[in-house]
Amino acid sequence: MHILDDLTGLSARARSLLERTGWRDDPQEPRLSTEFLQVRDRFGQLAPTPTMLVIRREGFEQKYGGLRYRVRSSCTVGGERSEVLRDWHYDLGQGMWAEPAGGWYFDWFGERVSSPVRYLVHTDGRVGVDDGGGTFLEIAPSVPALIESHALTDALSTWDRTTAEVDGFAPAERLDGLTDVPEASGSTIRWRLSENVAVKEFRDWSSGAPRRWRAFVWSREASPSEDQCPSRTSSGPRCPADGGTHAPGSAAVAFARRVAAVRHR
Repeated sequence: MHILDDLTGLSARARSLLERTGWRDDPQEPRLSTEFLQVRDRFGQLAPTPTMLVIRREGFEQKYGGLRYRVRSSCTVGGERSEVLRDWHYDLGQGMWAEPAGGWYFDWFGERVSSPVRYLVHTDGRVGVDDGGGTFLEIAPSVPALIESHALTDALSTWDRTTAEVDGFAPAERLDGLTDVPEASGSTIRWRLSENVAVKEFRDWSSGAPRRWRAFVWSREASPSEDQCPSRTSSGPRCPADGGTHAPGSAAVAFARRVAAVRHR
């Protein structure tokens, strides 16, 4: 069943993103099923497509094929914030490769923008990219986790954020009292949230050097009533982390805003 027909398993945040911006585009050309294709094995020889690759690739097409949605983000130009919309297309590509460490992976379209990377899905479910180095670089533990990450980025599009030129990893490590978001996190990406501060820590998308950790930090103004995030039993608004019981106080929010404010310099 296609994901747009059954959003079970996604958070309310991700369901909202797909319900608001998602649609399915019908294929324009007929496609040959993966089981009838050949792929080069680890020795460079053409061989029948392995069963695990057939299952994963055809499963991707069945659940996500033709999916389209838009993700909002913000950037600052000349001191003014502008909203940016990025389209994501879930269309299978033509490539299939064997990974030296084991398993296989295939390509799909991904973000509809000029990009130096190719988007990939591994037979173990992980999502990755190839920056031209011929290496699978994990960026999310699964496709649903990638969608959850996009939903968070979209929800934070009106907050202040550090720019891509600012390395916020060291300051982000000093922020405590935030709630982990496991549905959007994995071994190469980690999201943490509170009512007024958000942190995305992630590994570089580069095969040219050891993948270092980086971070983006978002913040927004806190009203006096928002200094402490209400608990699950409170009748007031809850944390964006969907159930978190504590948020950083005013000092932590102010620190996060100083980090985000670097974008103005």
